[in-house]
Amino acid sequence: MSTPARITQALQQGLRRLVCSPSTASAYRLFDLQLKRRIALSPSLTRLVFTGPDVADMTTEAPDQRVKLFFPAPDGSLPTLPKGEHWKAAHSALPAAQRPPMRTYTIRALRREALEVDVDFVLHGVNGPASAWATQAQVGDRLQMVAPNLAHGGDTGGYEWKPPRDVRSVLLVGDETALPAIAGILEQLADTQPELAVEVFIEVPLEADCLALRHSPATRLHWLPRNLLHSDQGQGMLHAVRELASLPQGHAAPGVRLEKVDIEKRILWEKASSASSAFHAWVAGESATVMEIRRHLIKERGLPRECLTLMGYWRAGRTFG
Repeated sequence: MSTPARITQALQQGLRRLVCSPSTASAYRLFDLQLKRRIALSPSLTRLVFTGPDVADMTTEAPDQRVKLFFPAPDGSLPTLPKGEHWKAAHSALPAAQRPPMRTYTIRALRREALEVDVDFVLHGVNGPASAWATQAQVGDRLQMVAPNLAHGGDTGGYEWKPPRDVRSVLLVGDETALPAIAGILEQLADTQPELAVEVFIEVPLEADCLALRHSPATRLHWLPRNLLHSDQGQGMLHAVRELASLPQGHAAPGVRLEKVDIEKRILWEKASSASSAFHAWVAGESATVMEIRRHLIKERGLPRECLTLMGYWRAGRTFG
């Protein structure tokens, strides 16, 4: 083999190794952000548009992509965790007064070229670090986010919207905390599977919180405002699943044993595992409510757990990061 040919072959082999080798970059990384714009969506919901040079290196895998936000510490200091792989250790090592509270949110939209990322917040007063910050934040205020790293190049995880490839009907149920994810799912389905039968029930605090969501003509969207229904938190979701939802025929299974989940100590989080199913349900909201829906769908309606994704996004009276 001639010298030029050997050089060409070596270059080709090196290129193949570069392309085929998995990236050593971490799946998630820390991003420094500042508030660019506030958009009032409804009395209970606001969209905060963040920016920063780092946003060019952010990615998102699905409409329900989860991220972590760090808010000012109890002593008022801004989050300044290191951007390397040791942010977790650095966060844990801080004194309690200087440790920035961490909360989980959903990326509503990412515009890398514009260096913008949207996060929708539920406003419930100044009785928690996230809602308090979102209520009072001004343009230019800073925080930090842990989000998927574009340089990773592979699946970063942190999302549960994974419908089976042969799904024919979808049920989406959630409260206001799940609204950003559901809105994103509906937009994706409108663009990719407009013929898919989708039934949606969204519980919100007020009738004025019922937003104009983009969805396909095959979608049936039902709002459940608590003030109009005179209902408590979660009652609308439960009634919808028990009485209103069009569920596939199952077999009542009162003898089925469901593992007990102590929702006072950990998050209820069960993922659908079937890669082939005509029906798929995605349910998210307050943990006790999702637990009741879980019991109804599995024990009373006899639906296979493999087609159900059930997530306790939050727990009344408890804090989970």
